[in-house]
Amino acid sequence: MNQKIPATVITGFLGAGKTTMIRNLLSNTGGKKIALIINEFGDLGVDGDVLKGCGAENCTEDDIIELTNGCICCTVADDFIPTMTKLLEREQRPDHIVIETSGLALPQPLVAAFNWPDIRSEVTVDGVITVVDSAAVAAGRFADDHDAVDARRAEDESLDHESPIEELFEDQLTCADLIVLNKTDLLDAAGIIRVRDEVASRISRKPALIEAKNGDVPASVLLGLGVGTEEDIANRKSHHELEHEDGTPHDHDEFDSFVVELGAIADTAGFIEKLKGVIAEHDVLRLKGFAAVEGKPMRLQIQAVGSRIDQYFDRAWATGETRGTRLVVIGLHDMDEAAVRKAIEALV
Repeated sequence: MNQKIPATVITGFLGAGKTTMIRNLLSNTGGKKIALIINEFGDLGVDGDVLKGCGAENCTEDDIIELTNGCICCTVADDFIPTMTKLLEREQRPDHIVIETSGLALPQPLVAAFNWPDIRSEVTVDGVITVVDSAAVAAGRFADDHDAVDARRAEDESLDHESPIEELFEDQLTCADLIVLNKTDLLDAAGIIRVRDEVASRISRKPALIEAKNGDVPASVLLGLGVGTEEDIANRKSHHELEHEDGTPHDHDEFDSFVVELGAIADTAGFIEKLKGVIAEHDVLRLKGFAAVEGKPMRLQIQAVGSRIDQYFDRAWATGETRGTRLVVIGLHDMDEAAVRKAIEALV
């Protein structure tokens, strides 16, 4: 009881593969009892539903806590601290706590919260793990058009030098103790080298960096880093902290999300192919959710990162469960919600 409980913070941009990596982790923890806190941007809790269905004996549904009131970095006092307090008050406390942040979250405020007196005496940050979508980096998803930005800055010096996406990507890397280059199976050797160089160029710190496919990383690598990251948070400041040292609150005005509800899908292949077109046309950053398919007793999980869409039947519909299609859509603040919603609704 006198030993602090280690907590691992897993962060990374939308669609990097955090949930898949955690699912793999839960099946291979060597008997450790895991408590899992999941935070999602938007009202539809997809990741929690995925992880609750993984059947891991060491992390039951009661051990999985979902926070869907906004990014955890903005709701530390309202959501995270009370959640941690209740977790620590349990009669059977976990051996390890794993926290999956929203893909749009800054990990820095969350790590800093571990210095709150009631938390600091009980829990320590074992390490911050940042998961990177290697294919997205290779495609330039996190690299703004610097020539265009420089041209705009010449006209208006008040303009930020980086896009919101690029800053967030760098902030998540800056806070890392371990960077996992995920989805390397989608690249050749030269592509992986370019991604390694790109990631390294984004940060001054030199955290450990490993490669992974399908989020498959041994628990022995992810757990037990023993860093105590909360002690070093001053050296990992985000862009927002560097630019607003007066304590101006961080927000996510640059991003929006909404949920689209549909009926059953008749032609899955046709629906997915048309959905790719909608995503490309409206520059949707992330789309995920579940769908009902006509004539199928199983629920279809849909996960899209840009125009890459993964789909698979994850489980049977439960007795009494309402069958339908619910998709959460995430994009930049200037995304035309009405147009995207109309385009997706027209696919069925």
